[in-house]
Amino acid sequence: MNNKSALLLGASGLVGGFCLQALLGEQSYKRVVLLTRRELPLDSHPRLEQKIVNFDGLDPADFSGIDDVFCALGTTIRKAGSQEAFRRVDLEYPLAAAQLAREAGARRFVLCSSVGANAKAKNFYLRVKGELEQGIGELGFPAFHVSRPSLLLGLRAEVRPGERLMTTLAPLLNLAMFGGMRRYRAIAASTVGRAMVAAARNGGSGTIIHEYDSILRLVAG
Repeated sequence: MNNKSALLLGASGLVGGFCLQALLGEQSYKRVVLLTRRELPLDSHPRLEQKIVNFDGLDPADFSGIDDVFCALGTTIRKAGSQEAFRRVDLEYPLAAAQLAREAGARRFVLCSSVGANAKAKNFYLRVKGELEQGIGELGFPAFHVSRPSLLLGLRAEVRPGERLMTTLAPLLNLAMFGGMRRYRAIAASTVGRAMVAAARNGGSGTIIHEYDSILRLVAG
């Protein structure tokens, strides 16, 4: 039934771009809203709306009528320039959006996080990701899906030398990871983006964590 509305944060990113493609291919959504800092050069689509927003002061009206929220918003400390700026983009912005969406009646939140995310982690990156998961989990969404990929495979707009090297080695490294280590296997960003939409389609309730194997199962159907 084509009667739901989806909202996507982070459409300009690697995972977010593939999530957007999957959302536009999902006929159950009559409307797909993007919240962006600047207009993205996208082909027009009858169900797609772009809203230019200031993430430091989101408008509650932007979340009106939204059923499902998808979040792939994120940056790197290098690009952000500081831990404080990184925390603002990866924690404060998505958490503020989640709170406004929940207050507006959204029932499902689908987040792209990271393998190893933990609010008590010593690693700053993983701690911020864990704090975001914890914060959204406390908002009371009937369904909260968390994708926790490891290294993402795909072509980014910006060059990340270390990541590029790991991407080259990924096929061999993946073969060496089995058992409990499988969750650390590199995975295609396209797979993660499609899995986020599949998770919302499959339903479920409470907080549901998706790591390497369950992400692949979501896409396989």
